[in-house]
Amino acid sequence: MDDYYHSVVLDNKLCKGCTNCIKKCPTEAIRVRDGKAMIINEKCIDCGECLRICPYKAKIAQTDTWDDLSKFKYRIALPAPTLYMQFANAPSKEHVIKALQMLGYDYVYEVARGAEIVTSITNRILKTESYPRPIISSACPAVVKLVQLNYPNLIPHLLMIKSPMEMAAINARKEFCKEHNVSPSEVGVFFISPCAAKMTAVKSPIGICKSNVDGVLSIKTVYFRMFKQLAKIKDEELPDSKQAGYKGVRWAADGGEAVALNTEKILAVDGIHNVIKIFEELENDSIEDVDFIEASACTGGCLGGPLAVENMFVATARTKKFKDSLPSNGLPIEDYEMEDYEFDCPIIHKDVTKLDTDISEAMKKYDRMVSICEELPALDCGACGAPSCKALAEDIVRGIADITDCIFVLRRKVRKLAEEMMALESRMPPVIGEENKKKDGDI
Repeated sequence: MDDYYHSVVLDNKLCKGCTNCIKKCPTEAIRVRDGKAMIINEKCIDCGECLRICPYKAKIAQTDTWDDLSKFKYRIALPAPTLYMQFANAPSKEHVIKALQMLGYDYVYEVARGAEIVTSITNRILKTESYPRPIISSACPAVVKLVQLNYPNLIPHLLMIKSPMEMAAINARKEFCKEHNVSPSEVGVFFISPCAAKMTAVKSPIGICKSNVDGVLSIKTVYFRMFKQLAKIKDEELPDSKQAGYKGVRWAADGGEAVALNTEKILAVDGIHNVIKIFEELENDSIEDVDFIEASACTGGCLGGPLAVENMFVATARTKKFKDSLPSNGLPIEDYEMEDYEFDCPIIHKDVTKLDTDISEAMKKYDRMVSICEELPALDCGACGAPSCKALAEDIVRGIADITDCIFVLRRKVRKLAEEMMALESRMPPVIGEENKKKDGDI
């Protein structure tokens, strides 16, 4: 039983059973049954690929609402670096920060600042031999979930450091409470996110026992509210924000984390299907001389997140203006203790491919699965409601599908049955003579 929270859900009323999503899902977590898609929760990593591909908008990302802010006396906004690149009418990140303040946030702490802290810690770790190489970034929660489910041998390679979002939340709450002498329980910390996986990372975190973030709002939720406020801002009203520099802001785009690190032996990969290819090569020891892998589930990095508003290519182009207007780094990174930022819960492999808890039974089921695969046409057409013939064979072994769900097998069986019926129809009982057979044949 999977008690893991999922931010990506399905609206059955909108689903047409078109099978687009089953072919696109990187973990084969979707099936079509009775004309409707269904998500296998145990396999879902909340990457949001189905959100992009569904033409009927039947896949929905659950996030918190604007009304959830009222649950707290004081509210802190954690803008993802992606937010800065969403607005044509925001000349600087200070404009974005001011717009958030105008919307009622008491304090704004840049997640780009958290990214710079993570960069500083990562650079320290890269100087040691405490991790097997290559180290895999843990900033993308969909990637971390993918490793946990499908690549147990790569778990030791994951950077066991809290994400920039969590770093920002810890420091924001601490700074605000100290400055205003208020109780942490009165403060709500809200992350403004370009992706659904961050909501999952808050509700069901991996590597930490409890998230320091109280809620997640999508960029789509705040976009139009902020757009209106941006039009009212005067330059003399802008805050003097020096929290983060260009290196922290650059994290929003693919390769942004890699650019900030002090090593050339870096591989940056974006797009969940590309990430899977790299991880497969890693498991096969095909990748050498790499110290660090930046892996983003979204093509284009966080700028390509499914909950972002602006076109990814337009947003990427806007990052260039920050290179000219911002210093390389923000405020100096204070001394820190590693235990404050390290994961406090182990990442335990969840084997979703296991066919049975009993090894001997699992082997029998696997052999049966191989046998079933040989009967199937290997076309991976998706007409059966599974993404591939292999997936259908697995579903059959698990008892949630039948081999006649394959239209080619069904046609073959129907044809064979028809031939048998024709053969039976031509046969007569032995007590009937030739003369009677002819009479019956004339009818």
